Amino acid sequence: MGYWGYYVVGRADRPLAELAALSGAPGMTLRQETPGGWQIWEYPGGEGDVGNMLELAHQTGEPALFGYVMDSECAVIEAAGPESGAWAACIGREAMARRLGAGEDVSLDDYFLQPRDAAERAVAWAAEAGHTVTAEALLGVFDTDPDSLAENHFFQLLDGLGVVPL
Repeated sequence: MGYWGYYVVGRADRPLAELAALSGAPGMTLRQETPGGWQIWEYPGGEGDVGNMLELAHQTGEPALFGYVMDSECAVIEAAGPESGAWAACIGREAMARRLGAGEDVSLDDYFLQPRDAAERAVAWAAEAGHTVTAEALLGVFDTDPDSLAENHFFQLLDGLGVVPL
């Protein structure tokens, strides 16, 4: 059985876990802080909801991002910026489609952006964070089904966004 849990990414002057937007996730642990002020928090488990990512972006005045890893096979990416708004994508589209039971009645596209669109929204998210990135540099994360742990691909996304260097 693989990893189940949330990663919460944001930038603030105080610990993200203290903010009202994340009050539904008691017991989050700080995984990493970067020199650029980014914080990566972890909330293991597959139960419940970690909080409101759009509210987190508004409370911090900075872009925020959630990654929900499902059994290390795939991950839901929810992101928002105070100016650019919210968007959702996934890592590991084939595994995600299986988990959601996507088929004739429901399509993966009903829930998540296409990889190219996700990469373009991620570029805007990074720009709002003060980072210059290209869609091509991010497309592989959204367009490739992980042959390894989905959480590793999540951290590749953070690297591509300029948040956490690998």
